[in-house]
Amino acid sequence: MNRTKQSYIYAGLAILFWSTVPTAFKISLGELDILPMLTIASLTSTLILLIVVLAGKKFHLIRVISRKDLLNSAILGFINPFLYYLILLKAYQLLPAQVAQPLNMIWPIILVFLSVPILRQKIERKSYIALFISFIGVFIISSQGRLFKSGHSDLLGILLATGSSIFWAFYFILNVKDKRDEGVKLLLNFVFGSFYLIVTMIIIGKWQIETGFRGAAASVYVGIFEMGITFLFWLKALQLASTTDKVSNLVYLAPFFSLFFVHFFLHEPVYYTTPAGLLLIISGILIQNRKSARI
Repeated sequence: MNRTKQSYIYAGLAILFWSTVPTAFKISLGELDILPMLTIASLTSTLILLIVVLAGKKFHLIRVISRKDLLNSAILGFINPFLYYLILLKAYQLLPAQVAQPLNMIWPIILVFLSVPILRQKIERKSYIALFISFIGVFIISSQGRLFKSGHSDLLGILLATGSSIFWAFYFILNVKDKRDEGVKLLLNFVFGSFYLIVTMIIIGKWQIETGFRGAAASVYVGIFEMGITFLFWLKALQLASTTDKVSNLVYLAPFFSLFFVHFFLHEPVYYTTPAGLLLIISGILIQNRKSARI
């Protein structure tokens, strides 16, 4: 099998798993509070990533890590999985899954605007156009099928879902600047993130977890396929691809596929505004990612 076919197989697996995650979020949150649910998922992801690092014979990279890199992992772990997922999961608790997921997708646009103060990059005119189009999509999705009727959506949920994209974009920038092995970086991030979650649970007195099998299983599933190996599958797909552009754009199929899982497993009626708004958000992202013409 050639590298291109392998690339598409890895990309297809990543997209499939990511498209099931909103459903898993809602199932686990139906039986668990956010903090214990996220703690189970984060610990699961830590274990999976440890296995990946050991299987890849990269554990020696952890033993020689510098204090600066360790501090960097502590900061990244605080942003993700700790802060980012606490905000995102609260949004999922307040909104239908088909609304929360696409609102979080505007992070590539937010990334460009955060790059100005952090990376000192200039903003092109197309970025403002992309942001405008994407936010029209956000408005349409937020209406939840009642485009011309106000007061139907949960404003806090909308603010949390869109606001979480800021933290993910910030995490993305810091993670890109860190040149360590991806598997090792992710493992250490989740070690610190899990530590923060456990300490928080102890402090607020929610250390004891009472849940049925369904909630725990869904949380473990999230830890494996949202936070753990799926990201590594995606990186593998990009590494094997002859050109990353074609593979990268495939990720935007995930929210459309997720509508099927949301409908058939959660029995959410799919609002006509969800795919319409999704198309606008993705159009904005593609405009942003389009290479500028050379003069």
